Amino acid sequence: MNATDTLYHSEAAGLALRGRGKVRDIFDIDADHMLIVTTDRISAFDCILPDPIPGKGRVLTAVSNFWFGKLGHIVPNHLSGLSLADILPDPAVRAPLEGRSVVVKKLRPLPVEAVVRGYLIGSGWKDYQATGAVCGIALPQGLRQAERLPEPIFTPSTKAEFGQHDQNIDFAQTEALLGPDLAAQVRDTSLGLYTEAAAYALERGIIIADTKFEFGLDAAGKLYLIDEALTPDSSRFWPVDQYQVGISPPSFDKQFVRDYLESLVWDKNPPAPHLPAAIIAKTAEKYREAQARLTRP
Repeated sequence: MNATDTLYHSEAAGLALRGRGKVRDIFDIDADHMLIVTTDRISAFDCILPDPIPGKGRVLTAVSNFWFGKLGHIVPNHLSGLSLADILPDPAVRAPLEGRSVVVKKLRPLPVEAVVRGYLIGSGWKDYQATGAVCGIALPQGLRQAERLPEPIFTPSTKAEFGQHDQNIDFAQTEALLGPDLAAQVRDTSLGLYTEAAAYALERGIIIADTKFEFGLDAAGKLYLIDEALTPDSSRFWPVDQYQVGISPPSFDKQFVRDYLESLVWDKNPPAPHLPAAIIAKTAEKYREAQARLTRP
């Protein structure tokens, strides 16, 4: 890959920068629309790493757009239908942003991340070991690491400020934040999205162990899926042919980077360490393979 395939910080001439997240840059267009640019930044342990993953932003954009289209019958999404060319007519300005940008509706984001778990791994596994439950949901005794749950569970978390850690919350806390009706709608929609996506991905050789969704409301209170959907950044993807209960399986997602960082002497506070070229190349390869498996005809 050459330098033009990698974007760490984006610019959009004529548009005001609204903010830079861990991966995405957001620009204001008008009162009703925003431009979201998915860069090649990668974060781990809530730290942005200094080295980008070439092409990652285009993979995430393509995978999200695929799912937005495939799952649109369950919940509408934030895509506006406007193209990048509609907003940035100058080809030179558009060029670095092509394939990694979406023009979206401005919606009011909900203050929770909607996490769905189909397998017992990560913080859910740690929670289960300590309490026998995950986010207050009691589970059968004797489950092992990476074991498939009897049914998917909704385990939301707070949306932490930049640089802070999300906190798992139970459904009662979700109801307190959103109100009972909206909390139930978010839960049921999240479980519906996960269930359909997981069944589809399994046919393509990928286990979606868990994932997180974000939602927003329009002025009329209608629910929309926003941000990204079922990408290697927002989900834990495992290859079916290497899955084994009792161990943390290899993955198509950024767990590969986390595993490398766990091998270092680093306190998980900024500044984050640099990634070796081999880790960068392997991570890019894993993202591209996930995209190919999921989106091929």
